[in-house]
Amino acid sequence: MGWPRPAGPLVLRPPTSDDLDQVLVWRNRPEVIRWLLRTTVDPEAFRRAWLDSVEDPDQHTAVALLDGVIVGTGSLDVRDGMGQFDGDAWRGAEGDLGYLVDPAHAGKGYATDIARALLDLAFTELGLHRVTAGCFADNVASWRVMEKLGMRREQHGVRDSWHAELGWIDGFTYGILAEEWAPAS
Repeated sequence: MGWPRPAGPLVLRPPTSDDLDQVLVWRNRPEVIRWLLRTTVDPEAFRRAWLDSVEDPDQHTAVALLDGVIVGTGSLDVRDGMGQFDGDAWRGAEGDLGYLVDPAHAGKGYATDIARALLDLAFTELGLHRVTAGCFADNVASWRVMEKLGMRREQHGVRDSWHAELGWIDGFTYGILAEEWAPAS
């Protein structure tokens, strides 16, 4: 697996402890946690989880840099597919995609660049069958990223997602299959 890897104008690479210090400057801000499932994080637990993920073959986490400045993060977590356990095709066949952008750099397409690079990793290098991602239905920016990349809305959960500020709200799950993936040329 090649790191660092290009992501539009960004470069993705595994995080270091110093990188995570930079991420934590903006990670717990109200405008960031508003749309995350895991709201405020403990800095040490966050740092430990991200650094541990670097050595885990099923975790593909990265920081996104623009001219040496960390503007976002991305993750692709590989998991077994659901179904009958005959054969091995289901083992490590699916991925969960996540992305996050520093609010100071929002609205510039960086989330799309991060997600595109991780989908390309999923399908062209890891050989995954399918990747999914989810968000609160009210998080328009997030689901627009998924739709721009060709992901389809597969589930609209009615009031299935707890939001600390808004209460029970709708959630979306998006998915894309390997044969549907069209990497940028």
